[in-house]
Amino acid sequence: QVHLVESGGGLMQPGGSLRLSCAASGSISSTLIMGWYRRTPGKQREWVASITSGGIRTYAASVKGRFTISRDKNTVSLQMNSLKPEDTAVYFCHAVNGATGFASWGQGTQVTVSS
Repeated sequence: QVHLVESGGGLMQPGGSLRLSCAASGSISSTLIMGWYRRTPGKQREWVASITSGGIRTYAASVKGRFTISRDKNTVSLQMNSLKPEDTAVYFCHAVNGATGFASWGQGTQVTVSS
């Protein structure tokens, strides 16, 4: 079992920046893939970005070039620049064991982009 604790988020004006962090603890596998999803009211959860234990990064088209995912051992961060109102969502940290497929979720943190 992997326990995920998120921090960051909040309210920001369009064009601004925010940073989210997520610390993993528990049974950490060397194949752990960490990332972020987000959910807006009335919509399903949407994948945002992922990073492997080897540092391979992938991004959703909607955030590529604006968001940067990084990882330091078992902590993953999401630097969000050039924020848009449509980035408003609850952001969830996600971790999946690359060998078993077992997944864990954080509790979610609110990001609101509004003037």
